[in-house]
Amino acid sequence: MEVLHLLPDHEVLREAAREVASQLAGRPVKDGQRLVSSGMIDSLSILKLIAQLEKKLNVSIPTATLQPEDFDDLDLIVETIERVAEA
Repeated sequence: MEVLHLLPDHEVLREAAREVASQLAGRPVKDGQRLVSSGMIDSLSILKLIAQLEKKLNVSIPTATLQPEDFDDLDLIVETIERVAEA
């Protein structure tokens, strides 16, 4: 019998993304606040963001098709995880 692993719900993803992004940015991140395009986080920080979210959420986030723009705000981070993550 195959065991089905589900992603955490939308709000859990959002809070995890907010926590990790705020930690990397060194300040609280608000809804709609641009992270990458504003320079708040850089490309190295995106890799750290992905690694920390994978660990925190117990998911795998394949990076082959991702772009920095996929992580430019909390909504995009959550949408990206929901689109590509594998539990």
